[in-house]
Order: sequence, then C-alpha cells, then structure tokens
Amino acid sequence: MATIEIKTFRQPDETRKFEGNGQADVVMMAGRPVACGTFEPGWRWSDNVRPIAGTDLCEVSHLGYCLSGRMRVRMSDGTEQEVAAGDVVAIPPGHDAEVVGDEACVLLDFGEIAEYAKRS
Repeated sequence: MATIEIKTFRQPDETRKFEGNGQADVVMMAGRPVACGTFEPGWRWSDNVRPIAGTDLCEVSHLGYCLSGRMRVRMSDGTEQEVAAGDVVAIPPGHDAEVVGDEACVLLDFGEIAEYAKRS
C-alpha cells in the first residue's frame, strides 16, 4: 500500500551550499529531489555555481515556482527572461542566471536537479 510522504525544508535531507550568496535545500519525495533554492542578492550562476558544476552554462532543466524576489535568466542564444514572485517557470539547459535587486530570490525547483550544485 502506498503511503503519504510529508517533509519540510526546515529539516532538509541535504543542503547544497553555493560558492557564496545562497544554498539549495533538498528533500527527496517519491524518490525524486525537490529543492528550495535561496539565491541572495549578488548571486549569479556563473560566479556561484559554475565552480561546482564545472560547465560553462547551467546544463540542468528547471521546473519551478518563484516564492519571492526576482531572477534574470539568460539563454545561450542571448535571449533573456525575468522570473518574479508568483511565476511558474520552465528553464531548459544552457543558461546563466542572476538575482535582480536587493531581495533574495526563493525558488522551488521540481526539475532535473539530482546533481544541481552537488559537490563531487
């Protein structure tokens, strides 16, 4: 018989600290990771996660919901979109991103994040 799973980001299964300016708290739900990323003002993927990922751009697919703040996402072809509180977003691989403004961007991520910001 299947059972209901309930977890909280206040007690994550794992915390993945960025190279400054935030972290991703991860809980495993139904065998899949779900992350709550806190991206502090000044955070930029190319500065704060690229050293962990070892790739030129973020090669992870994100499917998320923005709880607070704003983030600008720049795709490899140069197109940009801004994500703000209340937005649901699907971001394909091949992007950079940065926090916009002086408020932390908090984003729930249900995407393919098993290895996102995970140190070897």
